Amino acid sequence: MHLALKLVAQRLALGLLLLLAVSVLIFAGTQILPGDVAQSILGQSATPEALANLRRDMGLNEPAVSRYFSWLGGALTGDLGTALTSGADISKSIGSRLGNTVFLAGVAAVIAIPLAILLGLLAVRYRERWPDKLISAVTLASISLPEFFIGYVLILIFAVNLGWFPSVATVYDGMGFLDRLSVVILPALTLTMVVLAHMMRMTRAAILNVMQSAYIETAELKGLSGLQVIARHAFPNAIAPIVNVVMLNLAYLVVGVVVVEVVFVYPGMGQYLVDHVSKRDVPVVQACGLIFAAVYIGLNMVADIVSILANPRLRHPK
Repeated sequence: MHLALKLVAQRLALGLLLLLAVSVLIFAGTQILPGDVAQSILGQSATPEALANLRRDMGLNEPAVSRYFSWLGGALTGDLGTALTSGADISKSIGSRLGNTVFLAGVAAVIAIPLAILLGLLAVRYRERWPDKLISAVTLASISLPEFFIGYVLILIFAVNLGWFPSVATVYDGMGFLDRLSVVILPALTLTMVVLAHMMRMTRAAILNVMQSAYIETAELKGLSGLQVIARHAFPNAIAPIVNVVMLNLAYLVVGVVVVEVVFVYPGMGQYLVDHVSKRDVPVVQACGLIFAAVYIGLNMVADIVSILANPRLRHPK
């Protein structure tokens, strides 16, 4: 157990170091963008005095290192700054937006995870037969298509032709759960189709790897059916790699919603980021980038820790 705690602590330390390195890249990337931020905000008709005042207010006259540590210190205390275009507090604006994104990703996860595991089990049960080939063909076709194309196809079918769901995913504070769920179902289905193939293929591969074990052959010789062997013996022993790939895809669901939110005009983090990128609102871009990086790195750390705790071979590599 001592070794497991040591490995977990190492993963946490590496995750924090990686997040620090990403914060440096985010800050540096926004600073080296061509053009003058003050000029972009005030326009070409701005006077030199107005430009100088805005640069002073934004801290652009200070050294880059000083500005980075000031920004990082504010982020660590929950102060992400103020949006240049609206003057609104970024932390408050991101609060509701992040909740909307997490809700969308959660709905997609609730649909995608059980469906991927079920399809993976069916693919193993009917390996090399038509159900396995059909499941693989459909899921691989869905992952080969870009998110915006899948989104527009779903809008055409379920919103325009059938009229079952709205084409624009508009949510607001105080909206009921069922109403919110009906609004986000199309973007959630789009995300589901994007991540379904990866989780299903990894589930299938993990279970097939376990099916080569001697105890599986023993279970088959006892007279258990194919589904009983998979459900009672193969699946529980393949859970570690399955949990790992599920966590990685959850990270993608939260971070990779930008395109889907833009397609469905969903008021989440992705739409918020795109709106302010077009306005060259650097503080908002930095804050969104840092939050996305923290979520992605955090969920990857959780996946590593779960793998370490669930797989004894990772705790005892020798």
